[in-house]
Amino acid sequence: MATDGDGTASLRMKIGGMSCSFCTSTIRTAYERIDGVREVGVSLAHEEGLVKYDPAKVSEDHLKRTLHDIGYTYRDPDKVAGFEEEEAELAQARNRLIAAGTFTGITLVLMLLGMEPFATVLAHPMLPWVMLALAAETMFVTGWFIKKMAFASLRRRIFNQHVLLEFAAFAGLVGGLLGVFVNPEFPAGHFFAVATFVTTYHILSDYVSKVVRTRSSQAIRKLLDLQPNDARVIRDGFEQDVPVDEVAIGELVRVRPGESIPVDGAVTEGASAVDQSLVTGEPIPEEKVAGDEVIGGSVNRTGTLVLRVSRVGQESFLARVARSIEEARALRPGVLQLMDVILKHFVRVVLTAAALAFGLWVVGPIFWAGGPDWFRAVFATLAVLVMGYPCALGMATPLAMIRGGGMAAERGILMRSGEAFQIMSRLRTVVLDKTGTITRGEPGVETVVAVGDYRDADVLGWAATVEAASEHPLARAIEDAAEARELPLGDAGEFGAHPGRGVEATVDGARILVGKPAFLAEQGIDVAAADEYRERLESGGRTVVAVARDGVLVGLVGVADTVKADAAEAVSGMRELGLTPVMITGDNERTARAVAEQVGIERVFAQVLPEEKANRVRELQQQGRRVAMVGDGINDAPALTQADIGFAIGAGTDIAIESADIVVMGDRLGSVTDAHRIGVNSYAKTKQNLALAFAFNGIGIPVAITGLLHPIWAMVAMVASVTAVLTNSFAGSALRRVTGAARDSERDGRWDAGTLETA
Repeated sequence: MATDGDGTASLRMKIGGMSCSFCTSTIRTAYERIDGVREVGVSLAHEEGLVKYDPAKVSEDHLKRTLHDIGYTYRDPDKVAGFEEEEAELAQARNRLIAAGTFTGITLVLMLLGMEPFATVLAHPMLPWVMLALAAETMFVTGWFIKKMAFASLRRRIFNQHVLLEFAAFAGLVGGLLGVFVNPEFPAGHFFAVATFVTTYHILSDYVSKVVRTRSSQAIRKLLDLQPNDARVIRDGFEQDVPVDEVAIGELVRVRPGESIPVDGAVTEGASAVDQSLVTGEPIPEEKVAGDEVIGGSVNRTGTLVLRVSRVGQESFLARVARSIEEARALRPGVLQLMDVILKHFVRVVLTAAALAFGLWVVGPIFWAGGPDWFRAVFATLAVLVMGYPCALGMATPLAMIRGGGMAAERGILMRSGEAFQIMSRLRTVVLDKTGTITRGEPGVETVVAVGDYRDADVLGWAATVEAASEHPLARAIEDAAEARELPLGDAGEFGAHPGRGVEATVDGARILVGKPAFLAEQGIDVAAADEYRERLESGGRTVVAVARDGVLVGLVGVADTVKADAAEAVSGMRELGLTPVMITGDNERTARAVAEQVGIERVFAQVLPEEKANRVRELQQQGRRVAMVGDGINDAPALTQADIGFAIGAGTDIAIESADIVVMGDRLGSVTDAHRIGVNSYAKTKQNLALAFAFNGIGIPVAITGLLHPIWAMVAMVASVTAVLTNSFAGSALRRVTGAARDSERDGRWDAGTLETA
């Protein structure tokens, strides 16, 4: 529980058991009716909820208990992911479907045996009782979880699909019992079959939804790499591993090369290059010496550091980012699912229609037949409830998601959110993080400038020979560049390192210095002759490394985070789709502008902190735009959450991935435009599915009211509606054409929009 300054407490929770938009409405309504609850947010995409409440009026335990009472499960949100729980729920749903499917199959066979021409030969007085047993098992054992949710919803005057299902199932059960005990003219077996069938279809819908929810999580699980939870604390002159939660402000912590920095603090001893990309997003490490601040979660690259802890717990950087993510999720613009629009009053309409049908055949015949027609009243009521059960409506969106998800998977894209499909067609702005999204996210040599009579190969070869003995990340970039050019490296002797400044060594009898231009100037080397080149490189956003031989400057090496090969083409593709690209970065204005110019982006936000990134996205949304955010780091997570659609690059951090709606497996920026086309097409398919499903319900319910529609034919119509939605979602030839085109287009990095339209 977190508490705001005004005394409002916040409960953030992972919610298990959600399957469709009705679930979010049910949860939100249940909490809004509790005295003391001030604000409720429920995200179906992230399976999360945020409840702001007055702790003086309602307790946290009561809020958690309410979630359980309405049939959902509470998960600890502080765990990175509840994979085991999700997989257990999926296995349970699969077992329910197998059981219910078996009972339904047996019921179908028995029902056929009770019809002509088999009835005269195979009719048996125990047949209805067997079908009653099958219906009872399906409803009260396998489908008991539905009744718990329906009862909890009905008790709170919430009318959802669970309530409607139970009305239909109990109507079938009651009709069958009337046929057994009251009126033999009632086809008892058919009534019991209806109860079994509608329950099984709901179990099938529940399983399909859980497959959609867990498939992406199972793939993402492989990407997660949790950080260590211990710190090496110096106490009484001895080092000991201590859980981070037990480290106090003012204590000393030692961090060795290659380790993650576990706490926020200031360097007291040592010097090292520290990768702070989680804050700035920039891959080129910052040189840290005594007195410099470091941030927990950063990676210590070279030397050993001793830190004095300055912030712990809720005041640490990572905790502040977590709060920013929570705030962004709460303030994220809501999206009314298309199915919500249709189903907002659908349940009440169906129940009203059922009551009308019953009343029509009870009261009407009094005037023309002298008494109520109870037989027709029950038939008509049951037929209305069966025709009104929104099985196909409930499956329309998940099936379109599975279809779109399959198409996206062919392109290495994981679509985690149903909202993403719906919003995609309304996107107008794409905010792109610079490092790791537009650029490769690692330093590389872009330019070599020789001074005087020396050659570029000489400059790079000498620099790489000396840097081969260094552990600095820029040294790796210089070595890789020399290796790529197949330059021979000499032997370096008498190596010396100047932490944070440069290195030196003897190569073939000559003294070579490699480092910052200021470092060489301190060593008495004249670097002014290359000032023009240095300024040009720095203005282009490159880090300049100077190289000297025997006290004479021989050249400069420009190191930068190189732009991805497909970045410019991807940005151009966004413009063709009517999207406005915007770049956002924690890097300086000069470097940001240089990169933006290379890829064709005009609008740039530079030197933006993580929490400010979310604010920038929010400002764009407040201008009436639907905004997508593309990023890969912890510093991008709040903005990914705040955006209408968050794209996480698959090589990014676990927090960024968990904050996103769409995960790109790989580093192709062009996947964003692929996802947009797939999302727009899949949303069109969702609308087609809903139109098909609603056509069956919209036509069938008025027909059922007339009493002319046998309940079993209403069940057949419901099966037909589901079949139509399934067929429309997975039209085999069209899907094969599309996925085949996806595989073919992978070879040249292109995507043919025309092939999507054929689906």
